[in-house]
Amino acid sequence: MIGAVLLVCTYRTFRLTPVLYFFILVHCVILMIGGHFTYAEVPLFDSFKVIFDLERNNYDKLGHFAQGFVPALLAREILIRKKVVSSKAWLNLFIVSICLAFSAFYELIEWWVALASGTDAEAFLGTQGDIWDTQSDMAIALIGAIFSIVLLSRIHNRQLSCVHKSN
Repeated sequence: MIGAVLLVCTYRTFRLTPVLYFFILVHCVILMIGGHFTYAEVPLFDSFKVIFDLERNNYDKLGHFAQGFVPALLAREILIRKKVVSSKAWLNLFIVSICLAFSAFYELIEWWVALASGTDAEAFLGTQGDIWDTQSDMAIALIGAIFSIVLLSRIHNRQLSCVHKSN
């Protein structure tokens, strides 16, 4: 909800590119589905679990991929438009670092909420018995950030050039 308010408040002064708005919507849908069913029980991924003989429902991994993929595009747009760095290598390093920091912070929030709520931490965290779940979640977010940079940079650059022309 905070993100929606920020998008509305900044729409006139710092309008984002269409590709970024699209992927923010996709990320919101992923989060809403996970929130509705709980990440460990999304029906389609329960089917994948059976079909591919997996040990767990991996919908949360899709969420963590998006947690790297979409913020990478947002970080990229802000860093480029605010002219924070001029080197492509530094730009990519900062994008990935921001996404990893965000992912690590999210994992800490999950841990704090589990401790504060006094409920079964494993059920809340959705680790599904995987002792390396937190680390793999952050690795998946890293992969998502890298994929975002590799797959969307050209399209994003084209749309950013249109934003610069209209300013």
